[in-house]
Amino acid sequence: MQNNSITHQKIWAIAGPMILANLSTPLLGMVDTAVVGHLNSPVYLGAVALGSMLFTFLFWGFGFLRMVTTGLTSQAHVNAEHGSPRDVLLQSGLLAMIIAALLLLLQAPIGWLAFNIIDGSAEVIAQAEQYYAIRIWGAPATLINYAILGWLIGLSASRSALAVVLVINLSNIVFDLLLVNGFGMKADGVALASVIAEYTGLIFAIFLLQKRQLKLHEVKLLDEFRFMLANRHHLNLHGNFMLRTLCLIFSFAFFTNQGAQVGDTTLAANMVLLNFITFMAFVLDGFANATEVMTGQAIGHNNALMLKRSLVLNGFWSLSTAAVFSLVYWLFGLEIIALLTSIDSVAGMAADYRLWVVLAPWLGVWSYLFDGFFVGATLGREMRNTMLFSTFCCYLPAWYLMQDWGNHGLWAALMVLLAARGLSQSVYLPGVIRRLN
Repeated sequence: MQNNSITHQKIWAIAGPMILANLSTPLLGMVDTAVVGHLNSPVYLGAVALGSMLFTFLFWGFGFLRMVTTGLTSQAHVNAEHGSPRDVLLQSGLLAMIIAALLLLLQAPIGWLAFNIIDGSAEVIAQAEQYYAIRIWGAPATLINYAILGWLIGLSASRSALAVVLVINLSNIVFDLLLVNGFGMKADGVALASVIAEYTGLIFAIFLLQKRQLKLHEVKLLDEFRFMLANRHHLNLHGNFMLRTLCLIFSFAFFTNQGAQVGDTTLAANMVLLNFITFMAFVLDGFANATEVMTGQAIGHNNALMLKRSLVLNGFWSLSTAAVFSLVYWLFGLEIIALLTSIDSVAGMAADYRLWVVLAPWLGVWSYLFDGFFVGATLGREMRNTMLFSTFCCYLPAWYLMQDWGNHGLWAALMVLLAARGLSQSVYLPGVIRRLN
């Protein structure tokens, strides 16, 4: 792909399928909620909510497997000097298996720690522990799927990545209904459905790899393991991206915890409004994925003009999308809140803070766009540093200085985090462009 082949159509060929894949995830969450929400006790709904939250944080922490694989693959796909796409996949897949094995070995202490931190009634915790004990066995499939999805995105095979995500989520919905409604299972049925779905998706993903002439039966794991240990660059990338993700998790966990300390209504209102930001993120991530691929290919071609054009066109669509979200949230925010909660006190408080989510798309769009740039350019250390700076030098000090503003101060600090990420990331753009011909 050369400079003149980066077009709006190319962007949508990558971003479109990934947006659809991303949006299928909240649909699955809605089905999970609906399935257990119609059982004869709210205990099961609470258990699934707690269990899902635990795995969201646990697996989100290993999202670097997808990001690093995308960046390395997109570079290697256009320039053999950056390695082989096959080797990138095998290395990431092997690392995913090692991490999954550690999670399974350490599942007891991880579970003990998590359920001693999480608050809930004895009945809810008991069901959530049962959910956890089943769902943890899906870790190998989940993490390997991350690596495969990253590889497919890096090859610009977004339709194949979409197919894998849809197979996982549709399988999950089918087994949800079968196990809970058909066989009378409870929270354990929802967990088992997730495990079966992840392995179903993995089988389908391996089928796609075989179609791409990737002969997995010829892989020698011991040789790949030795190569992985010797290739410190890749390991450093994974480590830096993981630290970045952990900072992001910490930031939102801190936001949630501070809201909870104010009161249950404030916590609930903040959670309602965070859905606005989450939904926006699912869509903007599609353009971030396109930026990842095109940045990696520009780096592989050593082409500064190609990189600039990628940033301009992806920036246009990202900013346009953010503007639409901001307008929709301004015009229809109250109606959306009403769809998300029927509790008057929560809806009223969410309405009081709605302007923050109207502002969020304008401040957050840059961090999503530049995340794609950093991933495609495999700037692990720089991405880590900007996140550390944004979290500990901007977000937390802003919250501390604005505590007297109450929940408005908390939301203002979150806006500072979004803005700081984009601004600090932009500092590295000129240097990367100068290094290219």
